[in-house]
Amino acid sequence: MNDRTRESVWDYPRPPRAEAVDLRVVVRHGGVTVLDTTDVVRVLETSHPPTYYLPRAAFAEGLLTATDRRTMCEWKGTARYVDLVVPGTSPLREIGWWYPTPDRRYPVLTDRVALYAGPLDEVTVDGERVQPQPGGFYGGWVTSELDGPFKGAPGTMGW
Repeated sequence: MNDRTRESVWDYPRPPRAEAVDLRVVVRHGGVTVLDTTDVVRVLETSHPPTYYLPRAAFAEGLLTATDRRTMCEWKGTARYVDLVVPGTSPLREIGWWYPTPDRRYPVLTDRVALYAGPLDEVTVDGERVQPQPGGFYGGWVTSELDGPFKGAPGTMGW
């Protein structure tokens, strides 16, 4: 267990809150450190583990490739998706997303990418390996200080 304060995802707000945090995030895949940064913003929303947004400029050069896919978030705006292409591995399609022009309530998300943790070899927050949010639809990262239950598991989509 880490030394961070326990948090219940049921205490998180709706609409979501974006906040800069003093944490180190490291992402590794295919033997490559894809990203290592302390410039971290997390988005907190009721019933979800935090989604971490990382500066696009902190990713190793040439690994992220924009796709044509777009989705709409009622809070943050139109998201665009990225593939991660690490030499010597199969591309991870639509592994992450960003908001090129986030809603005016979330300017801190400009030029930041969120990633699905599941397909990656390793994602850590302050040295703790994260678990992906259940269900594969949402991109939250579960760490040991979080209390659920978490939206995303079977039977929770209507929450």
